[in-house]
Amino acid sequence: MVADTLTIGELAARSGVAPSALRYYERLGLIHATRTTGNQRRYRRTELRRVSFIRIAQQVGVSLEEIRDALASLPEGRTPNRADWARLSERWRARLDDRIALLEKLRDELTGCIGCGCLSMQTCKLYNPGDRLAAEGPGPRVLLAPRQ
Repeated sequence: MVADTLTIGELAARSGVAPSALRYYERLGLIHATRTTGNQRRYRRTELRRVSFIRIAQQVGVSLEEIRDALASLPEGRTPNRADWARLSERWRARLDDRIALLEKLRDELTGCIGCGCLSMQTCKLYNPGDRLAAEGPGPRVLLAPRQ
């Protein structure tokens, strides 16, 4: 029989997340634990799904604050269903599409530099002589910002 609750060690082993990270997630309100009479954490098995969601969302660049806001919209006391997860993922669809486009642009435009390692000053997308792009704003203007 599968236990209804998990210790922090069991949750860490099942999720692949260190116990210290789980405690941090709990402090942020991303996951929730109850306490035994000996003050040990016990996590409902449904927290495993939340931890998995947190890991995936972080991998695609969603901040912990945004993850917390999303998880706060889930119903308390019941396991989130397919519709709940679909609603959450829809929030981030445009951002994921933008991130995919950026990754494709980086792959395509930096292939020459990465491939040969010469960082040609005539064709390099990172070269900015005399900081001429400063007037357009901060950051890597050529690759990340839309050109004016």
